[in-house]
Amino acid sequence: MARKAELLEKAHDLGLSLTERNTIAEIEAAIAEAKAPSEEELAAPEVVETVAKEQGAAKAGKRSAKALREAEEKAEKELRKLEGDTSPQGENEATEKKGPKPVVRPRIERRGKKYQAAAKLVEKGKLYSLAEALELATKTSPTTFDASVEVHVRLGVDPRQADQNIRATVSLPHGTGKNVRVAVFAPEDLHAAAKEAGADIVGDEEFIKQLEKEQLDFDVLIATPQYMPKLGKFARLLGPRGLMPNPKSGTVTTDIAKAVTESKAGKVEYRVDKQAIVHLAAGKVSFGGEKLAENLTTFFASLQAQKPSSIKGAYIKSIAITTTMGPSIAVEVQNA
Repeated sequence: MARKAELLEKAHDLGLSLTERNTIAEIEAAIAEAKAPSEEELAAPEVVETVAKEQGAAKAGKRSAKALREAEEKAEKELRKLEGDTSPQGENEATEKKGPKPVVRPRIERRGKKYQAAAKLVEKGKLYSLAEALELATKTSPTTFDASVEVHVRLGVDPRQADQNIRATVSLPHGTGKNVRVAVFAPEDLHAAAKEAGADIVGDEEFIKQLEKEQLDFDVLIATPQYMPKLGKFARLLGPRGLMPNPKSGTVTTDIAKAVTESKAGKVEYRVDKQAIVHLAAGKVSFGGEKLAENLTTFFASLQAQKPSSIKGAYIKSIAITTTMGPSIAVEVQNA
């Protein structure tokens, strides 16, 4: 009862009309509500600051000088963001002190002197006839060795479509000028015919041992159909290098002697890449314009024969001829 009498006395002092009929809990709740500050009082700046300090002290205790300095820097950063200045203090001044950006030289100026001299012979933006381009290519080779003459043809095909994935072979009349090393993987009864045709490497079980050691001393690999399953486990070794025999390229055949003769004579395979471009080495600079023209005429005839029936627009979009490390020469499509 003494506790209840004490609470009633406090309630009367606060102006509350409570009686002994009220329970102790009701009296305590009324006193607490009467003592609680109003919303207007809570919004007062001095009250907010006091509460914040009390909360900060309660959570973190006494703050060090380093913590206070970091808090001040964070507050300044937030203030700059509100004012629209997101750069750290002093960054603008540092930027203003920097010198001008370095000037990037044109690509032609970053080339060698020999290349620049050769590039001056090629008129920019001009489309040359095939004969003119080949004659110019033999003059613009900047190398001291007998460079290859390459042709790059951009086609209007989609290599992702099976019927537009161009892949074929062509026998160039004058060859490529390269010494093609031919390997034959076939039964023993065909070894003699392969060697007579000019094969550089002939074998069966011994050849498998060379592949296991990753000895790839050849440019073309010819195999018989019955021996192809034995090459399956070497697909990751031969495939990326373009050495895996394929029926489309004529390197999987029963007529081994004929395949070797054609490969030695200048039979080459070409195929479109992911960018719909066909690349081919058509010969050497030493061939001269006439022999190179015959090789390319044969190649373009073969390429035209591979045109898919589903192509509605232009099949050949652009042609460029270049030498090893030499400048590119654009060729008229209709002329070629």
